Amino acid sequence: MKWAELLQLVGDEPVFSSSLLRAGDSPDAGLRLQLSRWVRTGKLIQLRRGVYALAEPYRKIQPHPFLVANRLRRNSYVSLQSALAYHGLIPEHVPVVTSVTTGRPEQLQTALGGYIFRHVRPDCFFGYRRMKPARDQEAFVATPEKALLDLVYLTPGGDSEEFVRELRLQNREAVADTTLREFAARMAKPKLRHAAETLLRVLVEEEHGTL
Repeated sequence: MKWAELLQLVGDEPVFSSSLLRAGDSPDAGLRLQLSRWVRTGKLIQLRRGVYALAEPYRKIQPHPFLVANRLRRNSYVSLQSALAYHGLIPEHVPVVTSVTTGRPEQLQTALGGYIFRHVRPDCFFGYRRMKPARDQEAFVATPEKALLDLVYLTPGGDSEEFVRELRLQNREAVADTTLREFAARMAKPKLRHAAETLLRVLVEEEHGTL
């Protein structure tokens, strides 16, 4: 494969998999070697084995970190502080993207930023939707309610009032009370049912400025 052919195939893709370049059951024997050469010469960025992005100035679209996270681990969705910041529930900017997966936990540092993958039980892998964090880019992101519960679930002492208050929650209207309670019940952890009520109480207090 020549460079011009690669650009024609993936020029509009923020992130692409090498599997997209293989035709049928007979992959190009020299494809992996050619990709490695382009990485060495700075034309491609390898994010992990089999996952690439075009380097500047060949890149047409700046990959959004949420899309990158989804492509790094297919069976994952963005959650915890990353999703909370996206939904405007916490004031802080979150530089590292944290996702939830049913696979093994993992932390990656790439040329396009840092990514953390936290493990949850398969029955807790729900409560996310395809969202549009950037123009013409989509990614699976937790709903506000699920992002809160994922954070509580994966944080020791996350159901304590002290921890919830430290989040400095805002944007009360983004959280649906019924959905939060339903998700907490579905995750079948007493810790989460308790946390749901604490979260709702603190959100109301923040909304009315009683803290």
